[in-house]
Amino acid sequence: MSISLLTWGVTIAGLLLLVALDFITVSRKPHDVKFREAIIWSVFYIGLAIAFGWWIWVWQGPELGTEFFAAYLVEKSLSVDNLFVFIIILTSFAVPSVLHQRVLLFGVVLALVMRAVFIAIGAAALSAFAFTFVIFGAILIWTGIQLARHRSEDPNPMDSVIIRVVRRRVPVSELYDGTRMFTRLNGKRLATPLFLVMISIGATDLLFALDSIPATFGVTQEPYLVFTANAFALLGLRALYFLLKGLLDKLIYLSTGLAVILVFIGIKLALTYFHEQFPEQVPKISTNVSLIFIGVVLLLVAVGSYIKVRRDPTAIAHAGRLTGDPEDQPESP
Repeated sequence: MSISLLTWGVTIAGLLLLVALDFITVSRKPHDVKFREAIIWSVFYIGLAIAFGWWIWVWQGPELGTEFFAAYLVEKSLSVDNLFVFIIILTSFAVPSVLHQRVLLFGVVLALVMRAVFIAIGAAALSAFAFTFVIFGAILIWTGIQLARHRSEDPNPMDSVIIRVVRRRVPVSELYDGTRMFTRLNGKRLATPLFLVMISIGATDLLFALDSIPATFGVTQEPYLVFTANAFALLGLRALYFLLKGLLDKLIYLSTGLAVILVFIGIKLALTYFHEQFPEQVPKISTNVSLIFIGVVLLLVAVGSYIKVRRDPTAIAHAGRLTGDPEDQPESP
């Protein structure tokens, strides 16, 4: 897939325009987002992604069009788990509801920047060193296994090394001051809790980028498709949060489903490398098979979660984590 600098430029400019649209029309004046507004923006961004995928299908053919939709589906499913963590952060820091949009928009913009960097690094690594497929695959398999092991736990933002260091070095006030990250109290300059929230969101974006980029490369090795699939999934993240925040705790098996998807893509990445080395002996998993597998897993997650909640209304979903809760670890003698 040969993409000219002009096409890259127009694509990036269009995405920046969409981000600016969010800032100007939605987040300029902080307010509580209602269901109707959330569903309008969700339909808008999903419609854009579908239209873009159709354009890729017409322009580059069905194979690359299918790869875009598979990559978008992977990123969209991972973004739902991202929303779990965002909710935990917003709740842990008691962020006022009128500031949720501002925090989420910051998270989306920072995630776009981080993932663009990781995509460039990942594409260069795959091009120069084919064994990177196996490395990426191993990362995803490890992540999937850890997520499955700790699927009934939630991450604690206060466990973050970055947050602990910042709290020791930067004086933080107890109260929010609108959208300000720094304020003055009794003549002393203090960070507001919003400053810690932004740092926590940034650290979360970094961790998710480390997982999501290899996962997207698992269904397509085209940097342009990886970048646009990530961008369209992230642009709709803010609206999806307000649309699903009341339903997220009902997706009981989401962490398990994502763990299965990550392990599957990790195996696919490893097989991609070994298929190139031994084409006669090692099979290659096609994009169509990947798309069907991911879709079936997500369908089973939705149906299984619905049945579980019907049988046990007290059941609560968890975001999952990659390491155990430090409080559950035995104390050293």
